[in-house]
Amino acid sequence: MAIEIERKFLLASDGWRALVRESQTLRQGYLSTGGSGVTVRVRSVNDRHGFITIKSGGSALARAEFEYEVPISDARQMLGLSRGAQIEKTRHLLDLPGGDWVVDEFLGRHRGLVIAEVELESPTAPLELPSWLGDEVTGNPQYYNSSLAMLVGGEI
Repeated sequence: MAIEIERKFLLASDGWRALVRESQTLRQGYLSTGGSGVTVRVRSVNDRHGFITIKSGGSALARAEFEYEVPISDARQMLGLSRGAQIEKTRHLLDLPGGDWVVDEFLGRHRGLVIAEVELESPTAPLELPSWLGDEVTGNPQYYNSSLAMLVGGEI
C-alpha cells in the first residue's frame, strides 16, 4: 500500500511556467465517491495509458492510494461509466526540488482553475514554497478532483 502525502495551492502568478519539463493531457472519471471517503477513479494519460486508482478517506494531507495501470481500451470504457463525473486537465510536471511538483490547468467547465500540487515523502518534510504560489487549499474538499468532477455548473 502506498501513502499519498500531498499539499495543494492556488497560484498567484505564472512564474511556474519556466519550470515545466513535460505536459500531459489527463481525463479522469469517478466511478465511486462514496460517503466513506473512498474514491475510485479511472484516468487516461494522453489517451495512450490508462490507470485505475482507489484512494482512502484518510486525512487531507496523507491517505492510502492504490494505483494500477489498465489497458487504454478498458480505461476508455470505464470513463464512459462515470456518466459525466469527469474532469479534463493539462498536467505540467515541474523541475523543482523538494517533492514531486505538478501544476494542473483545468479544461472544459473548470477552464481557468489552476492548482499546484506537491507530493512529499512525509507529512513533516521541509518544504520551501515558491513565490508564485497563492493560498493553500490542502484539505479543502471544494478543490478535490472528485468534487470538481461532480459540479454541474463548474463554479467553485
